[in-house]
Amino acid sequence: MTTRHDRHPAPRLDDAPGPGTTLAVTGPGDDASAAHEPVIAWLEQVIHERFGLALRLERDGPDRLVMTLDGESGQLLFDSLQPGFHLTGTELPHGQWDAVAEGFEAPLDMPLPAPGADILPRPLVEAAPGGLVVHYDIPGLTYWMLTRQEEVDAQVLDRHCRFPASASHAGRHGYLDRPIVDEWLAVLGQIILRQWPGATLKGHRFRMRPTHDVDRPSRYGFARDVKLIRVMLGDILLYRRPQALFLGPWVRLTTRRRLHGLDPLNTFDWLMDVSDRHGVASAFYFLCGRTDPRKDADYEPEHPAIRHLLRRIHSRGHEIGLHPSYHTFRNPKELANEAVRLRRVCAEEGIEQAEWGGRMHYLRWQMPLTLQGCTQAGLDYDTTLGYAEEPGFRCGTCHDYPAFDPVKGEALPLRIRPLIAMEGSVTSPLYLGLGTGDEAYERFIVLKNRCRAVGGTFTLLWHNSELTTAAQRSLYERVLAD
Repeated sequence: MTTRHDRHPAPRLDDAPGPGTTLAVTGPGDDASAAHEPVIAWLEQVIHERFGLALRLERDGPDRLVMTLDGESGQLLFDSLQPGFHLTGTELPHGQWDAVAEGFEAPLDMPLPAPGADILPRPLVEAAPGGLVVHYDIPGLTYWMLTRQEEVDAQVLDRHCRFPASASHAGRHGYLDRPIVDEWLAVLGQIILRQWPGATLKGHRFRMRPTHDVDRPSRYGFARDVKLIRVMLGDILLYRRPQALFLGPWVRLTTRRRLHGLDPLNTFDWLMDVSDRHGVASAFYFLCGRTDPRKDADYEPEHPAIRHLLRRIHSRGHEIGLHPSYHTFRNPKELANEAVRLRRVCAEEGIEQAEWGGRMHYLRWQMPLTLQGCTQAGLDYDTTLGYAEEPGFRCGTCHDYPAFDPVKGEALPLRIRPLIAMEGSVTSPLYLGLGTGDEAYERFIVLKNRCRAVGGTFTLLWHNSELTTAAQRSLYERVLAD
């Protein structure tokens, strides 16, 4: 992967800001608070959300960072800050660290991947006057992974203009299936307790979050004549469903006030039934625009059948969100228009929610433009950040976290909910091609169990249109059940 790091240098913990950034630099002797340094203030927020402690960060020279705990003596000193974590286009080395060998617990019972270091010092954590010294840049790693710094100005893109897993550091070094930020923060929690044994760390419980992009709510109901004929012929010839000859026209004619019960893609009540049985709420993300007629939906959110579906989802206690259309990932204005459209339709149907979020169509994402677009659209969260070609931990975490713009150097009023797995990434021959049997099930469950091991959230994307066979439904239920 080649990128141009001279165009958008990110603000760094160990350097002065470049032109155009909002980072205000303070030294250890200054009176200015960390709130005046957006990077440090944001890291403090991430750390506070994880541990529930009033931990403070302050730089001590160009390559050292000090952590203190309000009301307690002593400190943690990170003495090996990695400048590459704050630059675009830097090829980072990769090593690993055996936590167990040095008396720590490893959340996954495996050595931890260590981007940014070929070989880590042993011991990694040492006693020093005034506290403990940590010889690895855990805060820098956290920043680098959560802000997706390596994706800024990325030149390697797939046919949908997406940054691919194969170009990522995690993909090239084989740790995409590891929540490495969560693993390292779990170690940091142990270090914190060694320094301040009277502290109590915040607990986190594993959660499961099923989500569904509504690309096609109906197989026949909204298709125009030519497309309807094409879909019917495909069902008859490719899938050996001769009943489509009669079902297609009948569903098309009767999809007026609600989706037809015999429509094969009308799996919404089934999905909500499964979620209800497992005590979770599903989130359904609806397309509200058509920036590319070939890629976007053939339905309108104002259609009476879609209005009925929205009411049905809301009345059953599940969530409605936005699925911005194909080209909006680079068009903040259109993204905002589509968000307004969804809220307007929902308001007309008496639907109110505490928060509104969504996921980009085709998982298209350009850092940080798409991030800014989601913010301008007034979304409370986004849950796009997973890879299409392979499931795993694109952001190195399965915990929600506050967004940060690595180019402008500022925190944003948006939450990131990392996507861990999409059904097509595992089952489709376009990607891993594992089908719907035991091999696919095991791939999902490994990721789910790793989320469980670090007390995170297993966010699963399963399209309503990918539940038309008994095998698909069985796999989905198995993944949610175990």
